[in-house]
Amino acid sequence: MEDMEQQEIASPSSTSSSAGGQASGMMTVRMKVVDDNLKDLETFSNCLNLKVINDTVNTRCILEFRERDLEKVVWSVKLTDAQQVYQCGSDVILFRVPQGSVMVTLDSHSDTGTLLHQVQSVFDPSSKKGNKKQSVFNLRTDEASASQYFQFYGFLSQQQNMMQDYVRTSTYQSAMLQNSIDFKDKVVVDVGAGSGILSVFAVQAGARKVYAIEASSMAVHCQKLIKSNKLASKIIVIAGKVEEIDLPETVDVVVSEPMGYMLFNERMLESYVHARKWLKPDGKMFPSQGILYCAPFTDELLYIELCNKISFWYQQHFHGMDLTSIRDAALDEYFNQPVVDTFDVRILLATPVGHTVDFRTTTESALHNITIPVAFKVWNSGNVHGLAFWFDVSFNGSSQTVWLSTAPFQPVTHWYQVRCVLKTPLFVSAGQELAGVINMKANERQSYDIEMEINVVGTSQVSKCHYDLKNPYFRYTGAAQPPAGSQHTNPTEAYWANIQATQGAVQALYSSQQQQNQQQTLLPSVINSSTASPSYMNSSYQPVSSGYQSNLMYGQSGGALFGSRQQQTNMWYHADHSLNGQYSSKVPLSNNSRQQNYSPNLSNHS
Repeated sequence: MEDMEQQEIASPSSTSSSAGGQASGMMTVRMKVVDDNLKDLETFSNCLNLKVINDTVNTRCILEFRERDLEKVVWSVKLTDAQQVYQCGSDVILFRVPQGSVMVTLDSHSDTGTLLHQVQSVFDPSSKKGNKKQSVFNLRTDEASASQYFQFYGFLSQQQNMMQDYVRTSTYQSAMLQNSIDFKDKVVVDVGAGSGILSVFAVQAGARKVYAIEASSMAVHCQKLIKSNKLASKIIVIAGKVEEIDLPETVDVVVSEPMGYMLFNERMLESYVHARKWLKPDGKMFPSQGILYCAPFTDELLYIELCNKISFWYQQHFHGMDLTSIRDAALDEYFNQPVVDTFDVRILLATPVGHTVDFRTTTESALHNITIPVAFKVWNSGNVHGLAFWFDVSFNGSSQTVWLSTAPFQPVTHWYQVRCVLKTPLFVSAGQELAGVINMKANERQSYDIEMEINVVGTSQVSKCHYDLKNPYFRYTGAAQPPAGSQHTNPTEAYWANIQATQGAVQALYSSQQQQNQQQTLLPSVINSSTASPSYMNSSYQPVSSGYQSNLMYGQSGGALFGSRQQQTNMWYHADHSLNGQYSSKVPLSNNSRQQNYSPNLSNHS
């Protein structure tokens, strides 16, 4: 062809010559043509040779697929726009054509990069010079951090840890199934698919097609799971970063589990928001919004524990060595670590305040610097040892709004809660006010540097501290314990009295329902009456026995509420004044109870 540059993908094995073009090797590929529903229109069982012909004069690219032993062209694709080219993983490229989509599978990631470069050079001449545009992810992320991050999520054990978080996994499934109207016959993208379980939930809810994007090596396992569950016709696994790939179409729903400690850690929220580039104007985001809550707390034991750790560096004769020269550095390091654990809600000294992020409207840049002004009115006198943090996220579907909460009065999750401890505690009296500001600045280590300043209004008391969210202190050692001095009745007598009273009431209710031949579980009626409301701070909870659970409540509900990580022996019910027992034995809210009149955003307190 006149004025055409014929380019063949380089291969060290074979060479051929073409009139008017540079002689070079061809690339061996596998190719098939599919329609918009991913049904095969034409499949070539044998590998084919691919030749790329760049027509720079007419700004078009021609792909010729040839039989390996013959020069016969079995399929030809003409590309006139860069928007027709989509990378769908490390070794798959889609070319959109009027007949459907041509799916090309290559042998290696390097071959994929070479082919993309050859094709895109027609539409972007600068790419010929090797000017590769860096992705948004690479620009914001340290290479070592990214490598460690994707290696971590490539382990099956880490995927298991998240999947076995019953609250997390079941709430996601419930949110999708209860809003099946948003998924039925729709196209969905799953950002950070991991094992692919959220993609499976989307199909369960009726999705026609799901693009499961996973950048770690877990994509290989994800593909195997999808194939073994016979879902490969509906779920397409794409190995790559959401910032670096393209999809051949817009989507109706974006799903992801992008939350980290304190909601923002790991900076995956930015990748989640980035995926909106494919979302239709009326599309859905699951989850839809997140709320980071914080409240002042008092915990003398935790503060003493940190001080004891630091005291090691105050030794002047440690095996003949004086350690005191770096004790200030040790002091900074220990108090710069956010503490990840659970705690009893009664250590809080004021109503929490919340900072809301709407994933449907926020921008990636808005997540780079986050400023949260705080103001609290203290209930009780005591030392303020820091601020406690947790988050809630909502799934705002067309049928139901479902909440996932990591609050200290909810069942424990793998996110636990986070506490930032002040080096210098503040003493407050009941009725006094605290004010301050929390600044969170994103860093290249996929986390945040936090600056916190809190003062007692009307006094000279001020406490400042810096925290490295990338380096938390994982302190969780079991169920949270009630603070000392909180028992105002005999705990043993009160506990067993509550067991007997509650068992009798529930058994009576169950018998009444049985007599009426109503085949329904008692679980929603019992739990709905005990759901933590936005006014939870004005009331409290007491433990009651769940000795009847396995036969009475679980037998009718189709399965136990807890997974293996959270087998508990107590439940919690709404009470008037006292709160006895352990945090980890609270009522496990059912998926139904999460969406019925429950919005744990504490908006009337913020």
